[in-house]
Amino acid sequence: MTKGRATLIGFSAVLMWSLLALFTIGSAPVPPFLLNAICFGIGGLIGLLWTARQGFGVLRGVGWKVYAFGTIGLFGYHFLYFTAFRLSPTAETGLIAYLWPLFIVLFSGLLPGERLHTQHVVGALIAFAGAAVIVLGRGGEASGSALGMALAFVCALTWAGYSILSRRLGAVPTESVTVFCLATAVMSVVSHLALETTVWPDNGLGWAAVLALGIGPVGAAFFTWDIGMKRGDIQLLGVASYAAPLLSTLALVAAGITRPTWAIALAAVLITGGAALAARASAGKR
Repeated sequence: MTKGRATLIGFSAVLMWSLLALFTIGSAPVPPFLLNAICFGIGGLIGLLWTARQGFGVLRGVGWKVYAFGTIGLFGYHFLYFTAFRLSPTAETGLIAYLWPLFIVLFSGLLPGERLHTQHVVGALIAFAGAAVIVLGRGGEASGSALGMALAFVCALTWAGYSILSRRLGAVPTESVTVFCLATAVMSVVSHLALETTVWPDNGLGWAAVLALGIGPVGAAFFTWDIGMKRGDIQLLGVASYAAPLLSTLALVAAGITRPTWAIALAAVLITGGAALAARASAGKR
């Protein structure tokens, strides 16, 4: 597989994540950890079908430390994310949580064989400014806790760390994500039983939203992201990830949930410009 193709496959995860907000709204009133359990269970089933092509023996060759790492990465990120927004449901919390693409770009310079150019960093900062326009424009509750914002920061570090270290595990087959998803589903069930009241979707449309989440944003996306992180252009993917909040907002506009504004247009210019700058740096690197 070429680096360019792996990068495109990795970006498909960003496209799927852009539908996360739309489908999550449609899945209401299912509580977060129950939703997590269902969606990661569906994602795990997708992984089993994927793995069946190669044979399940490929999973036996993966060490328990890798499975522990992947499960902590997926479950830890979502646990921190949900908890952060429960404690501090503000736009600022969302913006802090969206630091992870910038961290991926910065941390990628520590990877062997990778060169971090100034244009990568500048592009990431410009794209982050575009994400800030989107996230801060959504607003939120008037006050938030410092603990919630601190957890959002740790949340961003967790996902960036998971993504960067996935590159170091390039020899580990992507089929291992199947176990990550299934283990995360089990841990989400435990968290749900301990922290939440069980509430199922109200109607068929709600169940369709849950199914769509499990197939895409909280399912197949983690497999394609793994391919992108291990074999693609990691700096370009990091900057391009800032397209997620923009595309998410556009999806909400298309669904009639959010009104179009000039802030969305400004964010589009900033995020596109930042990604183009990073792409230029990557082209020069090649």
